[in-house]
Amino acid sequence: MKRLEIFDSILRDGAQSEGISFSVQDKLKIVRTLDEFGVAYIEAGNPSSNPKDIEFFQKASQLKLKTAKLCAFGSTRRKNMRADDDENVLSLLGANTPAVAIFGKSWDLHATEILKVSLEENLRMVSETVAFLKSNGKELIFDAEHFFDGYKANPGYALEVLGAAADSGADVLCLCDTNGGAFPEEIYTITKEICEKFPSMRIGIHCHNDVGCAVANSMMAVSAGAVQVQGTFIGFGERCGNADLSVLIPNLQLKLGYHCIEGDMRRLSDMVAKVADISNLSVGKNRPYVGESAFAHKGGMHIDGVTKLSRSFEHINPKLVGNRRRFLLSEVSGRTTLLAKIRDIAPQLTKDSPEVVEIMKQLKQAEHEGYQYESADASLELFVLKVLGKYKPHFSLVMYKTTGEYPAPNSEQTSSAMINIHVDGKHETSASLGNGPVHALDSALRKALLVFYPQLHKMQLIDYKVRVLEADHATSARVRVLIESSDGEHVWTTVGVSTDIIQASWIALADSFEYMLAKTLTEEDSTWE
Repeated sequence: MKRLEIFDSILRDGAQSEGISFSVQDKLKIVRTLDEFGVAYIEAGNPSSNPKDIEFFQKASQLKLKTAKLCAFGSTRRKNMRADDDENVLSLLGANTPAVAIFGKSWDLHATEILKVSLEENLRMVSETVAFLKSNGKELIFDAEHFFDGYKANPGYALEVLGAAADSGADVLCLCDTNGGAFPEEIYTITKEICEKFPSMRIGIHCHNDVGCAVANSMMAVSAGAVQVQGTFIGFGERCGNADLSVLIPNLQLKLGYHCIEGDMRRLSDMVAKVADISNLSVGKNRPYVGESAFAHKGGMHIDGVTKLSRSFEHINPKLVGNRRRFLLSEVSGRTTLLAKIRDIAPQLTKDSPEVVEIMKQLKQAEHEGYQYESADASLELFVLKVLGKYKPHFSLVMYKTTGEYPAPNSEQTSSAMINIHVDGKHETSASLGNGPVHALDSALRKALLVFYPQLHKMQLIDYKVRVLEADHATSARVRVLIESSDGEHVWTTVGVSTDIIQASWIALADSFEYMLAKTLTEEDSTWE
């Protein structure tokens, strides 16, 4: 297998993405995560840019990394200055990383109009900076900024810039589509020409996604001879983002036979989820390979096909990237879909079983009323158990009451809730304040249930979504509430529908607690989805 070097820039280019702000501890966690996954390089930021990055590099130098090399990032020396007098260049040495990446202008427009230097001075800035850092023992990656735009505008000068870096000792020449406007065919053609002109050099590719081609462009560059692929997991980055490594790596390794990482590809989905969590973002459901919907099937023909022969509707086995197959149930689903969903609950049922006919009948009625179970597997499982007569509730509601107050004396506790529940012949009443009625109701129910089920202390509500189902009914419309819960290890989603948003929330909330209790207290079924 031909080996490729994966160069992750989430801590530098990714940190320039809108809404991203990493703490020092965040960055250290991401470094460990990427190293465990087996990338070759981690570009960790500019050590001269701010005190946070200075602190990070001090702590990062103590890490014992298994596979990855940390890489500090900076620019060529400033104009009309010696490299060994430039504080930004010297900070790259102070970062104490085995590798450094410096960017230099390869588009003549940027040299003359942005830096306001002569073309000759720009070449000296590149060659002298590279030579200085190499003389201090650093592995050096030269990022030819705006290379493809520069090559199209003035190919002779763009080649001179690469030559200046190569002749001064650069280890990698990375071709950057900084504006993200190039297309795959021109990336391939230009990269191939560079690989032929610099046959002894390692050529890298760095693509932005401004025309939606960053992954395709990176793959074409590899086909043309590039051996280092730069990008970020989940595609974080300036403007529209960078080439998404969570797509590129499985494309290149699983589809095209390149060796990209030293770790286990089956950890990809978990690793991406961890990076997203640290970044305080969520992984898009429809993201290739690692998204929740990447191997989700809804159409009856699709589900029938994939259950008979998985490769008929799946391009790879989802287990290869640590993901899983999901079957989505809706009013257009057939019995095959239903059986695939409830196989673990009722394996004895067939398409002709009267129970299946009844489940389908009640399901269609529920969805006609506004329920949707595609994203609420936990409520679906409880729904099926009820129809099959296998459901035994762990508590029952006697009453609840919520109140709100405005203006509230405490801005963080604007509502209150009182609840009375019945468990095994015993009643429990509790009350709680909350930041809104649903929060207060959740707290009151939790307080009452903990008297009987102490294991619920691990459970917490982590997401809450509301959708209006009948816009033309204005404030009297039915609403659908989705609640996502977790015990710190597993995540599940429940749904409730009503013209009363509090009642819809209660239905979803009650299902969420019931689902966890069913999974933790029923010996016959302790398997979590």
